[in-house]
Amino acid sequence: MSKVPDLAKRLLLGRALSSAQQHEQLLKKRIALPVFASDALSSVAYAPQEILLALGAGGLVMYHYTPWVAGAVVVILLTVVASYRQNVRAYQSGGGDFEVATENLGSNWGVVVASALLVDYVLTVAVSVSSGVENLGALLKFMQPHEVIVAIVIVVLLTLGNLRGLKEAGIAFAIPTYLFMFAVMSMLLWGGVRLIAGTNLEAETAHYQVRGDETDLAGFALVFLLLRAFSSGCAALTGVEAISNGVPAFRKPKGENAAKTLLALGIVAMTMFGGVTAFAYITDAKFAEPDQGSQLINPETGRAVVDADPVIAQVAHTVFSNFELGFALVTAMTALILFLAANTAFNGFPVLGSVLAQNRFLPRQLHTRGDRLAFSNGIIILATMAGLLIYAYDASVSRLIPLYTVGVFVSFTVSQVGMVRHWNRLLATETDPAQRRRMKTSRGINAFGATLTGIVLVVVLITKFALGAYIVCIAMPLLFLLMKAIRRHYDRIAAELVPSGEDVALPARNHGIVLVSKIHKPTLRALAYARATRPSTLEAVTVAVDAAESQRLQDEWDALDIPVPLKILDSPYREITRPVLAYVKGIRRKSPRDVVTVFIPEYVVGHWWEQLLHNQSALRLKGRLLFQPGVMVTSVAWQLQSSDRLKGRVEPPGPGASRRPPRTGSRPGAGSVSERD
Repeated sequence: MSKVPDLAKRLLLGRALSSAQQHEQLLKKRIALPVFASDALSSVAYAPQEILLALGAGGLVMYHYTPWVAGAVVVILLTVVASYRQNVRAYQSGGGDFEVATENLGSNWGVVVASALLVDYVLTVAVSVSSGVENLGALLKFMQPHEVIVAIVIVVLLTLGNLRGLKEAGIAFAIPTYLFMFAVMSMLLWGGVRLIAGTNLEAETAHYQVRGDETDLAGFALVFLLLRAFSSGCAALTGVEAISNGVPAFRKPKGENAAKTLLALGIVAMTMFGGVTAFAYITDAKFAEPDQGSQLINPETGRAVVDADPVIAQVAHTVFSNFELGFALVTAMTALILFLAANTAFNGFPVLGSVLAQNRFLPRQLHTRGDRLAFSNGIIILATMAGLLIYAYDASVSRLIPLYTVGVFVSFTVSQVGMVRHWNRLLATETDPAQRRRMKTSRGINAFGATLTGIVLVVVLITKFALGAYIVCIAMPLLFLLMKAIRRHYDRIAAELVPSGEDVALPARNHGIVLVSKIHKPTLRALAYARATRPSTLEAVTVAVDAAESQRLQDEWDALDIPVPLKILDSPYREITRPVLAYVKGIRRKSPRDVVTVFIPEYVVGHWWEQLLHNQSALRLKGRLLFQPGVMVTSVAWQLQSSDRLKGRVEPPGPGASRRPPRTGSRPGAGSVSERD
């Protein structure tokens, strides 16, 4: 009712953008890389740590398998990057894996992929922000007791940043992402220089012992532990698929620019992940958590160490032991990149939600752009779900990680199978030899990717199911069923609304009814308006709640000689709604081909509390009449003086509308203009 909410919105989000400015929000490759790659790059902060954590359950001796596990993860990473380069060239609408699966495998598989990705995007925000707070807490110890609150505040800030629009969010996040890349690469180079120079690099935990719950492993138990470590390290692959959902945000040629960005992402992510893991192994860094089946023991005291720094912080502290500023830069940038990694999901989730809404699998409001040309509803839903997840799991990365990777590998596998069928379909009609060779190469890459990601999916499900992955296995089918139900609802409504022959036939007659409580200005206006519409018949109807008042109304009506007959309905139980409904139904029963138009006088008020004092009977009656077939309800407004205070206000922005300032020309009544996207 005032300008205060709109002013606050403008201050937080900035001025509204018109639809014509949407091309200005498209991203260059150098901005798109940090926007879409921050999730995959941020995995450098926790993927090596998760490998050590999983191996630690078997004791210190299992750490010798670290290079092999990390090497397997790198192979999968490169395979997925190569596979998705084929995806972004072939499908550029932003549907990503959903579009690939739907077009090539059918609607049901598309919804499976969509449910997996939506769950994974929420987990991306929860895991990235929680890990960022954990790393920041290692630097700022006073934050550790308040990690949940800090994490939720970070989610709110990211939400506001993305609601301002993709381009501004991209520029704001580009600098920190590049600083993180610079910090980690500098750490790896400086560490290499020190190793070549003969410096002995040992982490602060190098002399600690790792005591695992599972010792003397052999046979199947050993293989299972290695597979669990491998599945934990595969968290490094999360975020790779975000570029396929964000292709519309790239400048033309969209597909080629997205493919180049994806290649750069793969090279940088492989280098950083492999480098950090290698230095963790070389410096003998250790990490353990009791609830994950391992403990870190200080041999000097014999006590468990519960406050060990994250692995990347240990590596930075060791490499920059002679340069404290370098350690501070790596630690600070790691915490920041983890916060910004959630931005990948904030870019992918709303676009995917928009595509699903356009295909009627989600509410249509998710396809609506907000003031800043961002899919505001999707951004807000993602932030809400991630915030609830952070609160429910106390911002614990070790508890959230087992839920991770399941969804993303479901989408990886289904998408690559879909791409194989895509190439098979094109090869069936292509005759040019050069094009056929290119298509066969792409098909081979996608087939190899489908095989590897399918194997990893099975491994992840087996090794992570009891640790929390079962929750995702429940959430995904529920989301699948929900989206199918929404689609059935939209399809049913669409079929119901298809025009048929009787829909265009004019009604035989129109019976007008003006509801009257007393004779005053609103009643007289309603009567005048009803007469102006020229119905076939017109009468005024009132309900005799009090016999004396009804008689006075009849006498006053006759005295004024109003040219509309007054019908008084009996109401022995002093009800208003039921007698009117019964009367209207009676007219309909007598003449089913006729329509009944009910005119209801309503007050227009200027204060919210006045609404509680007026119009209650009218609203209740209107709500019941709207469910009656063949009955039209018309509100005849009467503006009270209190509403004058709102006459000059600017109309608040509606969802999906891009506003421009009110015109100041000489045309009478010129005002603000609303344009739909």
